[in-house]
Amino acid sequence: MDETRGMSGGWRGMNGTQRRIMLGALGLFLLIVVVIMIANAESTLSDLAANGVHIRPDLVWSWEWTSMIGWLSLYPLLWIAVARIRPPRVPWPWVAALLVLGSVVASGWHIGVMVALRHVYYDAVGSGPYRFFGVIPERLLYEYRKDVATYLQFVALAAIVQWLIARAATPPAAPPRALAVVDGAVTHHVPIDEIEWIASAGNYVEIGWKARTLLHRATLSATEEALGPEFVRIHRGRLVRRAAIRRVESERSGDFTVTLESGAELRGSRRYRLS
Repeated sequence: MDETRGMSGGWRGMNGTQRRIMLGALGLFLLIVVVIMIANAESTLSDLAANGVHIRPDLVWSWEWTSMIGWLSLYPLLWIAVARIRPPRVPWPWVAALLVLGSVVASGWHIGVMVALRHVYYDAVGSGPYRFFGVIPERLLYEYRKDVATYLQFVALAAIVQWLIARAATPPAAPPRALAVVDGAVTHHVPIDEIEWIASAGNYVEIGWKARTLLHRATLSATEEALGPEFVRIHRGRLVRRAAIRRVESERSGDFTVTLESGAELRGSRRYRLS
């Protein structure tokens, strides 16, 4: 299965179920992001208070919302990458290597956006310059270790949601069955659901197609077997399409007359009575 099927057309290319999955996943994702942000901010404030460190609450909150904006700005790129870099389209060794490389790029993006926003906020509220380095030794490595866990969670979430969307895709409609009928230099591909009746004519069969009668080189038995249960035999030399039958009028002898959707009437034998 092509696991990007249903997503290649974007929102308009999705069916109703796929859209509900996408909206539900988006809502759940945003809810989780908000809950994590609140939990982290409140935990940090509690830890600072317990250690006697006094930092303005709005600054502590700014650490969290700037971090979340950094991730949210990156997530569309992660979504596209997950959709395009997946087995078997890309070999597993390459997927693993790109996953590792992606973690470095994602962490760099997240840190860059986060730090830039904090500088802007600190300047706006008059708290002095924001210092990213100096508070925690090896700050970049420290942030990268934290970012890897978030990065892997976001990649896994994208893969799961895309898999669910692909499973909910509407299967492509099967092309209508057709019977190839050679008529001299012309081959007619006659849709089976447009054939009303078929009658034996020696080594040929006559095919009633709309207002035309075509001659097809085949036996009636072979044609009946090829067409399947959509057609029923009403006479040893005659088939009709079940769905084309509009009326069956029986006689005392057991024979009957079949009226088809075009108005054509065909005689049927009691040996082949319709049930």
